Amino acid sequence: MSEENLTIGFIGAGNMASALIDGLLANGWQPEHVHASDTNTETLAALADKGINTSTDNKTIISNSSTVILAVKPQVLADVLKPLHDTLCANDCLLVSIAAGVAMDSLQHWSHPKQAIVRCMPNTPALVQTGASALFSNPHCSDLQKSAAEKLLSAVGIVCWLEKEADMDAVTALSGSGPAYFFLLMEAMQEAAVSLGLDARTAELLCQQTALGAARLAQSSDVDVSELRRRVTSPGGTTEAALQQFASEDFNAMVGRALEKAAERSRELAAAEPATVKPAT
Repeated sequence: MSEENLTIGFIGAGNMASALIDGLLANGWQPEHVHASDTNTETLAALADKGINTSTDNKTIISNSSTVILAVKPQVLADVLKPLHDTLCANDCLLVSIAAGVAMDSLQHWSHPKQAIVRCMPNTPALVQTGASALFSNPHCSDLQKSAAEKLLSAVGIVCWLEKEADMDAVTALSGSGPAYFFLLMEAMQEAAVSLGLDARTAELLCQQTALGAARLAQSSDVDVSELRRRVTSPGGTTEAALQQFASEDFNAMVGRALEKAAERSRELAAAEPATVKPAT
């Protein structure tokens, strides 16, 4: 199949799937080449209004798509995939799983032994087309299929390929859970600014724009963030005073411990998958 004939299907049409669909449409993807299924008929009606092909039958999605995104909750993924075994065997499609903590081995068992699969860890900024997604493919993926997965996720942000599936735990800790860390820092900064006398709305606006500007500056700069930090830290100035307080409270070590906890939890969730999972037959 040529790249021009690629069709995209979504099993599950929640927030992340909707973000991906909107990203595809914004990047010129024709709605008639996009299919989606969900149990929520109101969700499907909203997609149908955009010209998306909708269905409540997951088998229909697979039969009409060259790439199928599994966008259901991790705890129901096995129940969704197992009934699709025969349909997957009959269709040479790529599965892209965005279910956190569900290992490739389980995905393979629940589909079929030679199924082409890409695991993906996106994050919530994909909802505003500024996501960060890490991808890992199994050996059954063709170059065209990997290209299709990359094109799909690139519609809502940047894409990085991983060499080892085990790296998904670190990705989960960094970019998967990462937006919450920045929200927490922003929340703390806003509260501190209010305690210093600013009104809440002014503190919110200044904090949001500062976070946005710092991220854009880091992306566009030809030096790393350590150098950027040094450049805005004048000796004896206000920034240095704040950074010294962070250092005195072991800020870097605290962040390191937090990410390790997130990675550890990611490993625990993967290990908690049923040990007696049998291949679909």
